[in-house]
Amino acid sequence: MKNFWVQSAAITVFVFFMMWAFSGLTDLKLFSAFDTFSQAFSDTELTDYAFNKLREDPTVDERFVLVNIGNLPRGGVAQEIQIINQYKPRIIAYDALVNCEGGLRDSINCPQLLDTLGNLMLSDAIKASTTFILGEKLLQTDSLAHFDSNLADSLELPDPEFGDYAKKGFVTLPTEATHQEGVKIGRTIIPQMMVRGQRELAFSVQIAMQYDSVKTNEFLARNSEEEIINFRGNIEVLQLRINSLKNSEAGSTNFATMFSVIDYEDVLNGNFNPDLFKDKIVMMGFLGSYVGAPSWEDKFYTPLNKKIGGRANPDMFGLVVHANAVAMILNQDYVNELSDLQKYLIAFFVCFFTVALFIVVDERLPSWYDALSVIIQLVELGLLMLIVLQVFANYSLKLDIDLALAATALVGPCYDIFKSLQNELTRQLAKRKRST
Repeated sequence: MKNFWVQSAAITVFVFFMMWAFSGLTDLKLFSAFDTFSQAFSDTELTDYAFNKLREDPTVDERFVLVNIGNLPRGGVAQEIQIINQYKPRIIAYDALVNCEGGLRDSINCPQLLDTLGNLMLSDAIKASTTFILGEKLLQTDSLAHFDSNLADSLELPDPEFGDYAKKGFVTLPTEATHQEGVKIGRTIIPQMMVRGQRELAFSVQIAMQYDSVKTNEFLARNSEEEIINFRGNIEVLQLRINSLKNSEAGSTNFATMFSVIDYEDVLNGNFNPDLFKDKIVMMGFLGSYVGAPSWEDKFYTPLNKKIGGRANPDMFGLVVHANAVAMILNQDYVNELSDLQKYLIAFFVCFFTVALFIVVDERLPSWYDALSVIIQLVELGLLMLIVLQVFANYSLKLDIDLALAATALVGPCYDIFKSLQNELTRQLAKRKRST
């Protein structure tokens, strides 16, 4: 029996050695190569299925109201803010960079400057708000970008006539897109970042901070460089203009609604319940030229997309992504991840168990070894994926088991190699013994 456990441990160590050697020598990213789903769908993760199929539908979060600005000029947005302010919201957050891009403050590069009345109205509306939050953008100088770093060393700020009267948070979301029109996959937020020696909060984190600083500081105390957004739902339409929903893309997400949304025309025309905005988190931003209009602008692919692989249409506006992040913080409904040590321990014990099964089958049923070894691996891979889905769906714990999957897949060839080396070594020792 002692020999059995020693041999199991030795082969397990050999599997990890082979993974390390092969990965280091070839730089083929071996561990991710065995993530079956990422091979099939480059923009998909296994946990997307849990988001889509295994969770209960959420209820509408009454703390939030999302307001569409459509294509309103600054004066129109100011009118919306003025109307909303009359109903005493707790917070108004505007998901936009209200500035002259690149700091080019001339009427050719920044035609918004010509709208002097609209700018004055917007500045006054922000100034009159109890708590107003504006967006800013993380930037990299060329010297930092040269190192392909995820850090930022500068900010694109709102113009002073607006930003001086508001809290600010960066609206930058981590995506693989290299430009605004590219395919944007929204999964995570960067909670905070040090920029030129000062802590800057994400837009969603700043909103949560103004609403409940205790819960937000507990979230920041997790000290995660990047946090997975625990998506719970999309938007529910409150507007009265039902005809505008004929071409709605609301069906692009596979989850029920979680956030109430009202269109700009309904705000401007007073088509809403007077209690709608009272003490609420009011988040303003682009949700289409009207609510329900087909649009790809500022829209992301998220884990709630109906098509898990090979997605056709993005399913969630950036404003709703931010709202999901705020709700996650206020609900303390985080997605937890394994530490590196935990990943290695799980991989080791899964590999050790697989090797032990292989040895038992090889010794007791040698004629069935080839068939049973393959079946064992397939069953284990299936069970591991099922465990990942159920744990994520029920406990919001993301089990990153790429290493365990890689080890399981390599047990077969590594076992055969180890056994061949062991037999050859035994033969050579026996030969030397006979010759002496």
